[in-house]
Amino acid sequence: MSKRRFHSLIALALTALWGVGVYVGHTTGHLRFLDRLEATLTDLRTLVRGVKAPPDLVTIVAIDDTVVKRGGHFPLARSDLARVVEAIARFEPKLIAVDLLLVDRGSAADDELLAKSLAARPTVLAAAAIFPEAIEAVDTGNQDALASLPQAERFLLPLPAFAGHADVGIVNVATGSPLSIPMLFRTRDKVELSFPLRVATRALDKPLTVAPDHLSIGDHSVATDSGYTLPITYYGPRRTIRTVSAQTVFDGTLDGKAIQNRIVVIGAAVAGGGDFFQTPFDSLMPGVEVISTAITHLIAGDGILHDRTVRIAEAIMVILLPMLLVALLAWRRSAVGLIAATAVFLAWAALNVFAFTHGVWLNAATTLAATVPPVAIFSAVQLWAGGRRTQYFAARSRLLAQFQAPAVQEWLAQDPDFLLKPVRQNAAIVFIDLSGFTSLSENLDPDELRDLLKELHALVDREASACGGTITGFLGDGAMILFGLPREVPDDAARAVACCTGLYRMAERWIASLPREIGNRIGFKIGAHFGTIVASRLGGRSHAHITATGDTVNVASRLMEVAAQHGASLALSDILLNEAGRGRDRLAEGRLTGPLQTQIRGRTGELTVWFWRSAPNVAQTPSVPDTVS
Repeated sequence: MSKRRFHSLIALALTALWGVGVYVGHTTGHLRFLDRLEATLTDLRTLVRGVKAPPDLVTIVAIDDTVVKRGGHFPLARSDLARVVEAIARFEPKLIAVDLLLVDRGSAADDELLAKSLAARPTVLAAAAIFPEAIEAVDTGNQDALASLPQAERFLLPLPAFAGHADVGIVNVATGSPLSIPMLFRTRDKVELSFPLRVATRALDKPLTVAPDHLSIGDHSVATDSGYTLPITYYGPRRTIRTVSAQTVFDGTLDGKAIQNRIVVIGAAVAGGGDFFQTPFDSLMPGVEVISTAITHLIAGDGILHDRTVRIAEAIMVILLPMLLVALLAWRRSAVGLIAATAVFLAWAALNVFAFTHGVWLNAATTLAATVPPVAIFSAVQLWAGGRRTQYFAARSRLLAQFQAPAVQEWLAQDPDFLLKPVRQNAAIVFIDLSGFTSLSENLDPDELRDLLKELHALVDREASACGGTITGFLGDGAMILFGLPREVPDDAARAVACCTGLYRMAERWIASLPREIGNRIGFKIGAHFGTIVASRLGGRSHAHITATGDTVNVASRLMEVAAQHGASLALSDILLNEAGRGRDRLAEGRLTGPLQTQIRGRTGELTVWFWRSAPNVAQTPSVPDTVS
């Protein structure tokens, strides 16, 4: 046997061992980073597939911003929720599913009213599983089919007054971009059905059978992934599944055709309330629509397949694909072998995408992890042995470039542990928000609404970046801007003042450039304050964001209300102006009025506030009084 052939056989054996190791490591949960990579690749394949019309089985009744604005708070009052349930029940839905945790007691009268409304139609209520340290424990010592279920410490169930009139299902969904939803949960002595599975079994009115590798609802078989999870694939952006606002109940405009003989899921879609998840089509999709997607899959059987047979095919692919590529490179140590290996790899990628778009989910991340390192190493050795070091580095650079993570902010790259521990410091906070936008959104086409917000966010981002501010979050039709990161500097307040005046002029020009029927209906308000904050990272294990909390943040937000109450668009605290020092000279370009001693809603004591507007010109009429009394 020639030395070249011997080396090739050694390379093939090592490649096969690597593939087995990657597959076993992933299936036993030791290579979690592959799940994150697979989530990204799944998003890309979903976008390639495009939007898909969902079966007409489910209608979502959303408790959205319009409903909360009417009621004045979230969660919705029990009496209002009872009214929503009663209105839906009158149109004879197949089933009502309430994706809200009804675990706290309300007033006796309101609770009794809600319990009565829940008894009118078949109903399923949401419960939650409580896990130790937010980790879903798995018992690997038991060989029973249910041993791989996530083990909870306990279940947080609805109040008995409500649960006595309905079935209950566990509503937990993984954070990030959910690729699958658990169908069964357990404690040490009890197994509970998930919320989607409970809804499906009740809607189909068939008994549930738990088999080792699938579930059966009557004669309807549901293929599941390992651990009895249901893989989901999103139909499209939010509201692709029919969604109506709960406000239509209070307006008396609820469409009975959208309710009759359908599964109606009531859930939260209000900004700042309820769960939101990132999907391929949306950065924020309400959790109620994720749950409704799973319910539709269970009943229609149109989900994506990732059962035991598919996993066996994955295992074979994880081992054979890298071996085939290495064999081709060893067979022809030239451009011919490279072209042949590339053609095989592209054929695999095309097959993977084709299978996904036709309802079969073949894990791509595991195959890539099993393929890229051995192929890259073998290619590198071949190039080194052939004396083509320059070509080797070029090929490796191109290969590795395909799998590098996106760039992050410069200061995070320099210090990955930044704000892992909260930091107490002084900072300037600026809030900007549109007024009249909610009423405008009721009559504006959703695409026009999205374009309007996108344009506003781009302008705010440009102004904040120019002044050295950090946007900690876009809040629907507004934003919060922080001056004091990555560290506190002396001119934070001055730059915040400059940002406020810049935002003011930007908002004036932007609104003036809008069509008259839109521009005449909206305005803006800005509030800014300086003081002590706590900067930190908030979020879960898979997703976190940097934000600031404290009284300073609350006051800055409330100052927008103060500005609106006094016919102004920009309100600045006296503390901010004093801290700005010479930076307040920027205010000389307009008109500063005040001071005003005012009460801040929800806060004891008074605060000294100033109002500012830009200098009037020929095209503008002053809208803020010269003095404040």
